[in-house]
Amino acid sequence: MDFLSREEVISGMNHSLEPMLERYKLDEVGIYEEEGEGETYYMGYTIKKDNKVFMVHLPYEKNQQGELAVKDSNWTIQIEGNEMKNCKTLDQVFNQIDRIGH
Repeated sequence: MDFLSREEVISGMNHSLEPMLERYKLDEVGIYEEEGEGETYYMGYTIKKDNKVFMVHLPYEKNQQGELAVKDSNWTIQIEGNEMKNCKTLDQVFNQIDRIGH
């Protein structure tokens, strides 16, 4: 498992915001993060598309130094208290979001 500082993870994610906004025709996109239970930490994106807000994230493991490593490479989509899991790629995530939006 490759651990990175939180800042390094966020920096990498920040570089993908503008291309993601254009590629998937989003209204808005930002960084999402949430402290989970124990050593679990969630990082991903808050996405607004077609007046709906989605949280899209991966689970990370947080070590004692506060560094993060991807725990599972399956994306989770959250909207209005519901979850969809096991999207393998961001393309799959956005295909699901497009289905929900229509």
